[in-house]
Amino acid sequence: MGKATAQDAELILRIYDLRREEVLRAARAWFAKFELETIDELRKKHPPGSKEDAYFRMVLSYWDMVGALVKHKTINEDLFFETNREYLGVWRRAQPIIEQLRQSRNNPNLYTNLEHICQGYQNWANSQQEQQNKQQQQQQRQDFAS
Repeated sequence: MGKATAQDAELILRIYDLRREEVLRAARAWFAKFELETIDELRKKHPPGSKEDAYFRMVLSYWDMVGALVKHKTINEDLFFETNREYLGVWRRAQPIIEQLRQSRNNPNLYTNLEHICQGYQNWANSQQEQQNKQQQQQQRQDFAS
């Protein structure tokens, strides 16, 4: 992706600022300890309408919204991937339940933007590592030639 712009930086800062909103901050703190694996566990422990159910949906929908911005190239991917990682833990914790929600709601696109940025990050990180390896190999060749 091209060079990040001032507009990209502003959007990154806005995304960060939204995370500091009081209710979202509380939801993120709660979600950091989330360890349920099934819809049934989620509904039993945090029934629809509960504060925790709202937290679950808030965290997932926040990162899904951010994922849409990345997917549609509204924000520079390199800048986003360099400055954010929280969504990876969100996906890891919620993936089993998301898969079940997709089936139970007959909605295979549920939270796909969140999934997209997690896959995108892995591709980006692999690419960064490959670039770093190539640079190291070139440096070693130059050092050997000198």
